[in-house]
This record gives sequence, C-alpha cells and structure tokens, in this order.
Amino acid sequence: MTGTRTLARPSRTGTAAVLVLLALLGAALWSVGELRLNVATLVDSAGNAADFLSRTVPLDFPPVAEVLGLCAQTLAIVVCATLLAVLLSVPVAVLAAGNTSPAPAARYGARALVVVARAVPDVVLAIVFFRLFGLGAAAGVLAMGLHSVGMVGKLYADAIEQVDEGPRTAVRSAGAGRLQELVAGVLPAALPAFVATALHRFDINLRISVVLGFVGVGGLGFEIANSLRRLDYQRGMALALVVLGLCVTVELISGAVRRALLLRTTGRAATPPPAGGLTPPWTARRVRAALYAGATVAVIALSAPAAGLTPAQLVTGAGQLPATLGLFWPPSTGGILPDLLAELAVTVQIALAATLIGALLALPVGAMAARNVAPAPGVAAAFRAVVVVVRGIPELIIAIVFVVITGLGPVAGALALAIGAVGLLGKLVADSLEETDVRVQEAVRATGASRLQVFTAVTLPQAAPALVAHLLYQLDVTIRSATLLGIVGAGGIGFYLLNASRVMQFGVVTTILGLVFATVMAVELLALWLRRAVR
Repeated sequence: MTGTRTLARPSRTGTAAVLVLLALLGAALWSVGELRLNVATLVDSAGNAADFLSRTVPLDFPPVAEVLGLCAQTLAIVVCATLLAVLLSVPVAVLAAGNTSPAPAARYGARALVVVARAVPDVVLAIVFFRLFGLGAAAGVLAMGLHSVGMVGKLYADAIEQVDEGPRTAVRSAGAGRLQELVAGVLPAALPAFVATALHRFDINLRISVVLGFVGVGGLGFEIANSLRRLDYQRGMALALVVLGLCVTVELISGAVRRALLLRTTGRAATPPPAGGLTPPWTARRVRAALYAGATVAVIALSAPAAGLTPAQLVTGAGQLPATLGLFWPPSTGGILPDLLAELAVTVQIALAATLIGALLALPVGAMAARNVAPAPGVAAAFRAVVVVVRGIPELIIAIVFVVITGLGPVAGALALAIGAVGLLGKLVADSLEETDVRVQEAVRATGASRLQVFTAVTLPQAAPALVAHLLYQLDVTIRSATLLGIVGAGGIGFYLLNASRVMQFGVVTTILGLVFATVMAVELLALWLRRAVR
C-alpha cells in the first residue's frame, strides 16, 4: 500500500553482533566467578601483601653508574629493535596499502604477513633466536623487531592509504615512474605518521624488553629477573621502580614529539623559499628539525655497539637457522595435550576476566581524564597522569607482585592484566569521549541538565561505538599478554611454554605456539567482524 511507513527492522548482522557481545559479557562474568576473583580472595591475601611490603622496603638501588649502564643497555636494545621493525615495515606497508600495492596477491600476502607477525608471541621468537645467537641482545632485538612488524606494518599501510593523492598525481603527470611516485609523492606525506607510530612502538618495546629479560635478554629486565629468582625483593622492586621512571619519561618525551609532529602537519604552512631559490630559509623550526634528525642518527649509531650486537654474531647465528628450525618440527604433544588445552582455556578465562574488570576500572578513570567530562581541568590532568603512570608499569612486574601476594595461579594474572588495562583502555576511553560533538552536549546542558545527565544521555551514547571497538581491542591485547604472564607463574599456558623450552622439548613448543596462534587468530577475526558490525 502506497504511503504506508514502517519502522526499520534491525539488520541480522546487528542482532548477531549484539548477541555475540552479550555472550562475551556472560563468558567474562563466568570467568570472574570461576577464577574466584572476589573481595574474599583479596582479604585473604592481605597478610601476604603486608609480608611482601616488609620484605621490599627499604628499596635497594644499585650504584648510580650501574643503573645508568643498565638503562643505556635496555634503551639500546629497544632502539635497535624498533629500527629493525621500521625498516621491515616500510616495504611491507607499501605492498599492503591499496593505493601502492602492485597487485591484489601482493596486498593480501603482505596483510597476511602482518597478521602472522602480530599473532606469534615475541617470547616464542626470543626462544628460537636464543638457540641461534645465545643469551643477550641479538635474540631480543630480532624477537621484538619481527613481532613489531605486526603493529607497525599495519599502521604504516593505513597511513599510506590516507595520504593526499594530489602530490602523487602531480609527480605522475611529470612522467615519473612507480618508484619515483612512491619516493616523491607518497612517503613524504606519510612521514609524520611513520615517526609517530615508531615512537609509540618504542614505548611498547620498552615494556616488552622487561618481559624478555625473564627469558635471557639483557638489560633491566634481566637484572630484575635475577633479583626475584634470589627472592631479593628489595633490589628487584628498586629496579622495577627504575623501569617505571624510564617508561614514564620515554612516554612523556615521545608524546611531546608526537604532538609537535601533529602541530607541524596541521598548523600554519611552512615558510616558502625565497624568490628564485629552491632551498627554504633556516628558520627556528627548520633548525629544530635538523637537530632532532641529527640526534636520532647519533642515537641509532650508538645503539648497536651499546646493545652488544656484532656482525660476526649475526652471521654465525644465521648460518644455524635451518638446523634450529628443524628442532621445532614436527610438533609434539609430549603426552600432555589435555593439560595444554585446559591451560589454554584458563588463559582465555584470564583474558576475559581481566578485560571485564579493567573496563569497569578504566571507564570512570577515562571519563575523569576527558577534558569535556571532568569537573575541572586540574581533575582531568590528574587522571591523565594516573593513566600515564599505570601505562608505565610493565604488566609482568604487576603480575610478579600479585604472584607473591595471592600465590601462583590465574588470580595473579587476571588482576595484573586488569590493572594494566586501566592504562591503555583509560587513555582510549578519554580520547573517545573528547572526540564527541561538544555542541550537542552544550545544547543539552543549556536546558538545565546536570553534568551526570549530559554524560549519560549524550556523551556516552556518542562514544559508545568507539568504546565497544576499544573493548574488543583490549581483549585482543589481553589474550596475548595472558600467554606471556604464565612464564612467572601467573596461570595459563605460558608456564608450559617456558618449561618446554627449558627442557628443550621444542616439538611441544611448536604445539603450544599453534594453539596460541589459533586462539589469537580466532579472537582477532571475531573482533574485526564485531568492529564492522557496530559501526
């Protein structure tokens, strides 16, 4: 009948997405109960917490020269790993980006490489490289560098796809070839995003270096691991505090550089060159840029020898690669497949429970850190500082503390990851709330609505799709981290992974890697579908 209006029915995809989200919520609640994450557990552990504190203070800091040496070694390893990731990610991103890939097969192959690099835990890569290069920096640099391609390559490809096609078209119209188009018309426009991504990955690799210290990579993480194995909590926690200060300092510096890059690309235009000349004048901005570039080159040049990398070591290890890879094939269960599957289920439970608890903690923290939600600018700044500090604490350190307090098992892992989620998820929540339409909020506030009413009725619904996407991303990150925390006894399959590598059952390592890879890929595909469905 003409003129009849009907209500639009929700799509099947949208309904399915809601049902899946509800199922994930139910699984997370069940995991919290199954792992016994409750107030009673924390109350029972209060005595252990007091005992741990008494064994920790006063902190025992090493001599200043030793601390500076450890910091320099750690930073050198992280610089080399991040540089390796950038060098590998640029060609991968060019092949993966839709506007620069030479063929669909190349694009899909590069995208698959990025996914695989993200799915393989860096600890597993480190175990492989330890067989090739022995304990030390080389294994850590290669493990972190190759694993970082998963994140850096993806973000670089996204940056290339978002560049303005105008310069590239102009270069092409002048008769340039494909390589010249890329060098002159694409990469310069994507360079600020490349630098910002590299700085962000540097922050992440600094935290990862602490984890790899527990499997043999040198630096602060290695010394923390040795101290805790001796039950020397005074020295271990003192070094952990040094790591916290280093992480916060690096994050503040890299954040300032990223903001400067953003201002440079979105602010006023650069000073044009003088008439009849091609070289721009040496303004204060150009001098600063030259100084930054020179300092970067100097740091990179000093990092390789400071980390202890030598060409001879790399060449010798590369020659042993075929024989080493042969140790990991064929896969073997070692007669403990039921145990491996059970621990894999525990790892998933830890991730679900930690994501739920972390979200409950991160939402109020992120809301107070958002400038358009916090009652005063000072409150927003204070909560932003809390987020930065929490992000600066490596989750492995938090897990060790909870293992001592609550004992070995998944409770320690879930609590550590929940606190760690406050750092990442709190920042993402604050950013999403600040990106909402302030004009709508002001209009509702003008009608007499309170701050809480504006937040619940306008701000939160506007940010809801982004918040759901962030929660799915946090689940993805948490399930990877839950695997790694098992190496310090925080529950899950990571404990079996480390034991299998220590007793040289490399076939079992391959089986565990396959199980973790399949789980991570399933979670990533589910998250990708849900993110598309809730847009």
